[in-house]
Amino acid sequence: MCGITGWVDFDRDLTTEGHVVQGMVDTLALRGPDDEGVWLSRHAALGHRRKAVIDPANGAQPMVTPETTADGTPVAAVCYSGEVFNFQELRGELQAHGHEFRTRCDTEVVLRAYLEWGPDFVQRLNGMFAFAIRDDRTDEVLLYRDRLGIKPLFYYPTRNGLLFGSEPKAILAHPESKAVLSLDGLREILSFLRIPGQTPLEGMYEVRPGHLLRVGNGRRREEKYWELSSWEHTDDRATTVRTVRELLEDTVARQLVADIPLCSLLSGGLDSSALTALAQNALDPTGDRQLRTFSLDFVGHVENFRPEPLRADPDAPFVAELVGHVGTSHRKVVLNTAALTSPDTQSAAWKALDLPYGIGDHGPSIYLLFQAIREECSVVLSGEAADELFGGYLWFHDQRAVRADTFPWHALGDKTVEEQSTAFLNRDLARDLNLSEYITDQYRTALAEVPRLEGESDTERRMRAATYLNLTRFLPINLDRKDRLSMANGVEERIPFCDHRLVEYVFNVPWSMKTFDGREKSLLRAATEDLLPRSIVERRKAPYPSTQDFGYDLAMRQELQKIVAEPNSPALPLFDLDAVHAQLDESPGEPSSMTKRALRDETPVRLNFWLETSHVSLDLTH
Repeated sequence: MCGITGWVDFDRDLTTEGHVVQGMVDTLALRGPDDEGVWLSRHAALGHRRKAVIDPANGAQPMVTPETTADGTPVAAVCYSGEVFNFQELRGELQAHGHEFRTRCDTEVVLRAYLEWGPDFVQRLNGMFAFAIRDDRTDEVLLYRDRLGIKPLFYYPTRNGLLFGSEPKAILAHPESKAVLSLDGLREILSFLRIPGQTPLEGMYEVRPGHLLRVGNGRRREEKYWELSSWEHTDDRATTVRTVRELLEDTVARQLVADIPLCSLLSGGLDSSALTALAQNALDPTGDRQLRTFSLDFVGHVENFRPEPLRADPDAPFVAELVGHVGTSHRKVVLNTAALTSPDTQSAAWKALDLPYGIGDHGPSIYLLFQAIREECSVVLSGEAADELFGGYLWFHDQRAVRADTFPWHALGDKTVEEQSTAFLNRDLARDLNLSEYITDQYRTALAEVPRLEGESDTERRMRAATYLNLTRFLPINLDRKDRLSMANGVEERIPFCDHRLVEYVFNVPWSMKTFDGREKSLLRAATEDLLPRSIVERRKAPYPSTQDFGYDLAMRQELQKIVAEPNSPALPLFDLDAVHAQLDESPGEPSSMTKRALRDETPVRLNFWLETSHVSLDLTH
């Protein structure tokens, strides 16, 4: 796993701008602790930080072709982030076409595949990736992002070119960029959804999942190479269950390839337990070699656990049962409130996230989890996307959400997203934001994208739409969070449930078959139940754990108090101080749920931290 950045400019000679590009590269040091490189050409400069996962001794980047043009310039150069899991098969095909290789890494396969098959070669890749290719023959740069958007890729258009990077901080290190928050940017921050291609910063965008951005002299064109499509599912239930199992086995086996220590996250839920069992079987069917696993817990969490609306029980007993059943080498990472609330942890987690997204205490806890993992492993399997794909979230199974004329995760709860998200804002600003109208517009735009299937029942049509919305507007929240917090610790996260073959297949399985036994994720349960203890097969969906220690809530309140007491706090112009003080004066009561914690106290604290550390200016006139 790596970090990439670069500068494209057709008005100047970039061969003299190495110091500027180096400054952009330096911001990505945590994403690539093993090596760095800068490559300069007249109109394109590429920068790279490397986390060596395959062929550590070779594969330095940016990588250029030995073939050159008439003036001695390499025909093509690449800076690449991610993994292509079918690179060995592609390597064999390319060798049959006469290509010779100097390394064992997938980066060289990507570069040779581009030379052989042209820009459409990306459709042959199975993986998670974001990369830039400079083609001297066409005098253009091509930016690619994987189908589900697992790996990030931001860009910032300039007068005759653009800046790009794995994280916004790389772009903001360039003197021609500006960090400005507009009304639309604030709307996105507070709407609790991700808009494909958009960021909260004015003028900064993301390459959309499944897209290629071509940048030439005086032109910029985005091309779609993949999208979710609808087709009739003709397999019966037994065939469907078997196909899902086969796809999972193949995907997990592919994603175990690494030349450095690898492990799996384990929560004791269906998704992570299934991946762990599949990985252990693929790693060593005889059981002589143990997969390493990691789980998260909090001091006193099991002993003092209180049931919550979305969580009936703690994870730890289920984790222990799965470890005993499968036989992994397990480590439980136990966190206390002092660690979660320490200034160093909070600062590191929020700096890693780079943009003011987040949910409750998840940022610092995930950061500390990956920090512990890095002591033993550098590659980790994780279960993101299973709930979005197989229908695990509560809102898939609540008619209020299914029938609501908005995003399903917005439909549950006593208050609207606008009421919750703008409670701390001054009233004039809240009125100008008109968040409810913004969310409605975004919902209608997203709904219009849903691929239709002629002859579907109303229920099947609604559930197809719900799945699409979750995969394209909710899943990116989780993918972004995990990418930043893992890479800030030099850990590569792999997500088998995002394999595009699995996503395409399961997306088109009828909802009636996905829930054939009346429960969430019936299809996934049926495909993996022979690998798991009965208690885990029967366990209800539980979210990522959040501390129940009220000390965390108190710490966040104290941070908010400091902000409103400091006249120079950058977020202060956004606040309704009477509302904030009234909130702070409320009786603490019970510890907040993760959602209330995020919206009430942490959102204004995180927003202030971001404005301050990223030197973001406010322009809320448009």
